[in-house]
Amino acid sequence: MAVATYTKSGAKASTPAKLDKAVFAVGVKDHQLLKDAYLSYLANGRTNNAVSKRRGQVRGGGRKPWRQKGTGNARVGSIRAPLWRGGGVIFGPTGNENYSRRLNSPAKRQALCQALSLAAKEDKVAVIESLAFDGKTKSADKLLRKLEPGRKLLITAAKDEKVVRSVRNLADAKLTTAAYLNTYDVLSSDLVIIEKAALEHINRRLKEPS
Repeated sequence: MAVATYTKSGAKASTPAKLDKAVFAVGVKDHQLLKDAYLSYLANGRTNNAVSKRRGQVRGGGRKPWRQKGTGNARVGSIRAPLWRGGGVIFGPTGNENYSRRLNSPAKRQALCQALSLAAKEDKVAVIESLAFDGKTKSADKLLRKLEPGRKLLITAAKDEKVVRSVRNLADAKLTTAAYLNTYDVLSSDLVIIEKAALEHINRRLKEPS
């Protein structure tokens, strides 16, 4: 399976790169696994900062509004009862909720293979010889403008501070390494650009263990 290859300067190379079919040509019967992996990524990154006050935590309401009987009103013990405006919340968030979802390693690996296979099938995968940026945003932007428009996912073999500085201020580009590549980033990108050295890492990571 061959895809477009680009040089360091962003020019299209004459010889296309070959992708491993075991990783980039996996059949997708349905999208349930992709959905599970996508939602799992979002759920595991969710923070439970929302906290509501219970009846005993709301300020005021220590005095009974009116006597129990004889007024014609419904009996009530506090103006901070949940039925009253400004009262406590009955079933609100406590800040202890756990929103995380778990997927086992084989399922994560299979979902990532499916995401890469769909991207390759739609010509959304490209290989570049090297992401040799000098640490300036201008150089990275100049290279990425030569490629197809849209949100780009750049995959390197290892973390490089110069590449990080060059890409971090670009709104239409995200940088990751082969070790941290995930289904969410692949599905959220219009073009997946893989560094040639990172391609070997991806193949080793995602191939079924013998």
